[in-house]
Amino acid sequence: MISNEKKLPAVEIDHDLCKGCGLCVENCPPKVLDLGKQLNVLGYQNAIYKGVGCTGCEACFYACPEPGAVTIVKEIKERPVR
Repeated sequence: MISNEKKLPAVEIDHDLCKGCGLCVENCPPKVLDLGKQLNVLGYQNAIYKGVGCTGCEACFYACPEPGAVTIVKEIKERPVR
């Protein structure tokens, strides 16, 4: 059975807020971040998450100078059914 669920913890990057400074990439202990090749809407090469290996240490979150650009997902919160 193939699961398309995310492996947690994981890094989510708002590609339109990222300015490609690389501080998150440099400060990531497990080295799961990299700078992408495509440009975002601001014309920057934004950071990308390689998809696996995040330890949830939050080093990238604290290194990022752009509020809201990096989020660490440690659990999936279910929405209440209305």
